[in-house]
Amino acid sequence: MISQNSIAKVFETARVEEVIGDFVQLKKAGTNFKGLSPFSEERSPSFVVSPVKQIWKDFSSGKGGNAVTFLMEHEHFTYPEAIKYLAKKYNIEIEETERTDQEKAQADTRESLYLVSEYASSYFQNVLHKTNPGKAIGLSYFKERGFTEETIKKFDLGYALDEWQGFTDDALGKGYKLKFLEQTGLTIVKGEKRFDRFKGRVMFPIHSMSGRVLGFGGRILTNDKKAAKYLNSPESEIYHKSKILYGLYHAKQSIAKEDNCYLVEGYTDVIQFSQTGITNVVSSSGTALSPDQIRLINRLTNNITVLFDGDAAGIRASIRGIDLILEQGVNVKICTFPDGEDPDSFSKSNTLEELKAYLEENAKDFIQFKASLLVREANNDPIKKAETIREIVNSIAKIPDQIKREIYIQECARIMDISENVLFTTLAQINNKGAQVNSGKSRSFNAEQPPPFEVVKNEPTHKPKIDVQYELERKIIEILMLYGDRVEQFEDVVLQVDEATGDLVSKPTQHEARVFEKIYLDLQEDEMQFSNPQFKALYYAIIDKLNQDENFSTKNFINQLDQDSASAVTSILMEDERYYLHDWERNLIIPKNKKDSVAQLVSQTILSLRCHLIDKKVIEYKNETLKENVDTRAIIEDVKDYVGLKMLLSRKLGKVVG
Repeated sequence: MISQNSIAKVFETARVEEVIGDFVQLKKAGTNFKGLSPFSEERSPSFVVSPVKQIWKDFSSGKGGNAVTFLMEHEHFTYPEAIKYLAKKYNIEIEETERTDQEKAQADTRESLYLVSEYASSYFQNVLHKTNPGKAIGLSYFKERGFTEETIKKFDLGYALDEWQGFTDDALGKGYKLKFLEQTGLTIVKGEKRFDRFKGRVMFPIHSMSGRVLGFGGRILTNDKKAAKYLNSPESEIYHKSKILYGLYHAKQSIAKEDNCYLVEGYTDVIQFSQTGITNVVSSSGTALSPDQIRLINRLTNNITVLFDGDAAGIRASIRGIDLILEQGVNVKICTFPDGEDPDSFSKSNTLEELKAYLEENAKDFIQFKASLLVREANNDPIKKAETIREIVNSIAKIPDQIKREIYIQECARIMDISENVLFTTLAQINNKGAQVNSGKSRSFNAEQPPPFEVVKNEPTHKPKIDVQYELERKIIEILMLYGDRVEQFEDVVLQVDEATGDLVSKPTQHEARVFEKIYLDLQEDEMQFSNPQFKALYYAIIDKLNQDENFSTKNFINQLDQDSASAVTSILMEDERYYLHDWERNLIIPKNKKDSVAQLVSQTILSLRCHLIDKKVIEYKNETLKENVDTRAIIEDVKDYVGLKMLLSRKLGKVVG
């Protein structure tokens, strides 16, 4: 187990904006940062990071917390994994207490698979650099490909000995269990026999976005026609090929910075591009592009440039992936290389400046590229040209943004020399067919003669009932977290009986107090209790912490809570950031800053809670009068007193609000 001292160092050192910035493209927004949610598909940013509070909130999914909870949510780390990741990022040495045999036996399977994979990566690197076969065969191959020593080490490239059990025997000798070697696919088990899956291959470790080894790709170096040229790890608990991209770990920061991702087909394409100096490049590793892979890129940028080699047949087969990118709402460009060239060979034979210039000059918008490609294939055949146009419109139909669709239709009309009306009609037919498939109902639509607008009377909607007490209790937690240790000047309402009239009257008094003391005493005085169990527990925990610690820290307090409580507190603290997500101040819509009048905010909240509880009490009394054998006169007198008190408090509340 990790020592508490190490955990404390990690929490003290880690900066939430730096940690999340490795995974999400963040932009400055006032004192905060904002970006697209990494947990859902969205077009407008609803993800907010607060460097001051050291917390984050995703308003689209409702998730929130600190740096550790982000890693647990985003990377699916366990708590210890998240701590170790941060310790590695900030060069903090982890102290671990001795674990019992039972604790070792209960180690998570995923962690065991990660450990086996990371050991395998180290083993293959060691074989490559420190054994004679590794140097003579593996290292020679990489150097023939033009990879430098620095590049080979950067991508953790390795070599598997051409032996049936070389790796397996070594791993078992180091204490790694055969069942985990088999589950990762590193070892093939057939009865009593065991074989190294990647025997005699150069090795390409495949990393997660956080840098953990998930699996491997291995390239054979002999001309064995019976063996696959490239072999990947099989699907496992940690390796899902449709959900990962080769090179993303090394490329993520560059992708976010450049706001563009180059997408290639092979491992060596990624490595050669990176060595040349273009680091914002990833590969789908020979698998068909998937929505999950596109969403991984979309966490960092909304722009993808797909790079194809000069093989026309390969381009025609791969272009299907373009529609998938469009469907995800991502902007896409395509760039092809001259015949006989691929990203690997072209980047190796050109300087960084030449490569950048070529990409800039030859990257075409998808509509221009697809049109030029299909027009060449049509070869002036009217039937083929019609099919080409329909195929292009089919791609446009997949774009979720209506404005982009219209612009692309106009561009297609210009390139293909056809009227926009015809293209809009075709687009409507495609969309209509899709709607029929989805709904099972027949629809008709005339694109050239759109249906007239109809005035439809909206049905009255019932607004959801607001739980006033819940909101006020939530507000009290927020005030305590943000301003609990501040000293403020408060004006209190002292209720007295007027000797002349016998009525209740209010007399204002001024006094100075810390915010948490003021709230605690007011709630105690009126015997007001929290109705929400989670808020009640948080309330007493915060009061206790503020009583004990003069240097109360929101960050430290959240770090000590369990995950559910930490998430609840984060949601409360980040609620107001909704108002700043879309730059309201730029439009002269300026939300009121609570810091301007903390005492007023406290008084308003407590008074509102008092009024609400009085209303509840009055309703209870009224219900009592409906029962039999009840002294209604006494109840009516009590109700009268409560109503009088409510009027006094309401007047005071009006003064506070005003």
